Amino acid sequence: MATAHTIRPTSALSPQYITGVYIPSALLLVGVAIAKREWLPFAATIAILLGGYKFYSNQTRKVLRPDIFQEFPLTKKTVISHNVAIYRFSLPRPNDVLGLPIGQHMSVAATIEGQPQEVVRSYTPISSDEDPGYADLLIKTYPTGNISKHVANLKIGQTLKIKGPKGAMVYTPNMVRHFGMIAGGTGITPMLQIIRAIVRGRPRNGGNDKTEIDLIFANVNFEDILLKDDLDTLAKEDDKFRVHYVLNNPPEKWDGGVGFCTPDMIKEKLPAPAKDIKVLICGPPPMVSAMKKATDSLGYEKPRPVSKLQDQVFCF
Repeated sequence: MATAHTIRPTSALSPQYITGVYIPSALLLVGVAIAKREWLPFAATIAILLGGYKFYSNQTRKVLRPDIFQEFPLTKKTVISHNVAIYRFSLPRPNDVLGLPIGQHMSVAATIEGQPQEVVRSYTPISSDEDPGYADLLIKTYPTGNISKHVANLKIGQTLKIKGPKGAMVYTPNMVRHFGMIAGGTGITPMLQIIRAIVRGRPRNGGNDKTEIDLIFANVNFEDILLKDDLDTLAKEDDKFRVHYVLNNPPEKWDGGVGFCTPDMIKEKLPAPAKDIKVLICGPPPMVSAMKKATDSLGYEKPRPVSKLQDQVFCF
């Protein structure tokens, strides 16, 4: 979430402008009027210029460009496990945002030794435009993952090439009555982005979003469940969001699902086929392929090879 030093002014009467523009300008003008009245025009000019700069620097800019890779420096690395970390990349100004629509992702590129050309992969940040000044990427490092290993080896201050937005999914409030979601591993990131946007838009938070959400989150081991605390907190706070965990190798006293995500699990946990629902799928390619077949067998509209926004079953 936005920290104290990155909270954006919401109007011309915001505290940042009162304490950072109006009061200093008034003190300057009063002081000059008392000391040397003939300097007042110069003091007024200075106050206007400084105030204008303050207003300009506090405006929100969307920094992503879909056609050009830009470099953003790594400023923080939070280790989650032996092969998972959250990488924070700084934006040029404290009030800058990526400008990434909810549901879309961005391209990350790097020159990798031994590769004939630049390697490009897609990632969905776990931060949003509600978090100005930075972008957080949750990345799992794979032995054969060129980009994931490259990012894992970055040192603080080194940069990553990013461009965007991209993708066919753009979430808007109440676009469906009920979302069913199936995620595996780091496939949770686009789901979390949409879940957080829906919860932020609830009537209790000043919005009108009434969308229901059921998420099946499949992993191998308990320790592989990424962002579990975040998901559990959201589910506890929001009675229209439910998360169902599935593990291949569950620990003792596990009360969640066991094995692979099956058609029976989908039928039990997710909304039945209807015109006003969507099923979102994201995870490793074999899992996505299996879930496409499973949803098709249950009577959902047959998923396309490349998903479009209007599809009932959408694969990231």
